[in-house]
Amino acid sequence: MEMSHIINRLGEERENYFNAISPPVMQTSNYAFESVMDFRKKISTEFESHVYTRGNNPTVEILRKKLAALEHTEDCLVFGSGVAAVAAAVMANISQGEHIVCVRSAYSWTKTLLQKYLPRFGVSHSFVDGRYIDHIEAAILPNTRILYLESPNSMIFELQDLEACAALAKKYGLVTILDNSYCSPIFQQPADFGIDLVLHSGTKYINGHSDVVMGVLCGKREMIKKIFYSEFMNIGHILSPHDAFLAIRGLRTLPLRVQRSHETCAKLMEALQNHPKVEKIHHPFIDEQQALAVRQMKGGGMFTLALKAARKEQVIQFCDSLENFLIAVSWGGHESLIMPVVTFYDIPGQPDPELPWNLVRFYIGLEDPHYLLADILQALDRIS
Repeated sequence: MEMSHIINRLGEERENYFNAISPPVMQTSNYAFESVMDFRKKISTEFESHVYTRGNNPTVEILRKKLAALEHTEDCLVFGSGVAAVAAAVMANISQGEHIVCVRSAYSWTKTLLQKYLPRFGVSHSFVDGRYIDHIEAAILPNTRILYLESPNSMIFELQDLEACAALAKKYGLVTILDNSYCSPIFQQPADFGIDLVLHSGTKYINGHSDVVMGVLCGKREMIKKIFYSEFMNIGHILSPHDAFLAIRGLRTLPLRVQRSHETCAKLMEALQNHPKVEKIHHPFIDEQQALAVRQMKGGGMFTLALKAARKEQVIQFCDSLENFLIAVSWGGHESLIMPVVTFYDIPGQPDPELPWNLVRFYIGLEDPHYLLADILQALDRIS
């Protein structure tokens, strides 16, 4: 299916809403029925019907259809946050006494789910260096049920070989779950490599305007239906119709935005590659896994600078000197952002991160390249 059709037409039955170009926000919690028998029919097929907006909503359904098609999957659920999608995907496929293999550099709240929440219910886990398929296989136990991947991860952008991971999971009867937030569906479709469930923090590229928090979970219809009737309906992490409307708006420009971000990112990295105050640049297309990146993904608009700094204060000075980047978490909007690892050091009562304090992650937004580069260069010059 053509991407232009998915973004602009799929799921939008305009004749049902006065031929409006933008779909309406169906702001209702409840739906009425023509008869008792109509009620009975729809309550017994709630996955396909409209009974209560905690399950289905017409505006939300348009978004679901588009996202499933973009990810080359059969169906999709959307949630009130990215971590809600993570939790639903994991909890639907694990039981007491079972085990999860997860890449070592996963999203912090994914790790919290595995380290603090699931052990209360007898679920164990192992973190592995996902760059090496033999490390993953060595961690698989007789009771392992899930292989959790994040490729690339969101700080130093380590990759996993998706095709090899899917084959390994099939060999051992595991469910594969992959966080595709870095790439968006435009730059990577993990289902094409055999991954079972693909999730996103839709807050980021998919919505793209820094005004909606949402999660996305895509996969085969049978698996999505199972999650709908269990974790989705029971825990109730739903996306509001208005937020779904805003996310549909975001999808209209998704290919343009991610391509612009990728192209500007490449120009900045080229200009900074040999700067005397830059120790290293982390990005999938220039790191050690470049060949794998070329094989399974098309681009990415974030890089991380490892600064040549002897003291944490120098990193802080660099970050505070930037004028055209906001200091913030997340990514995917029009605005360029930085997230310095040094922020998370020396916080009373909390352990220091495993990542080095000289790393600064850059998300590249939609500003002109020269505007952003000049700002980075002047901030580097102020490191003393």
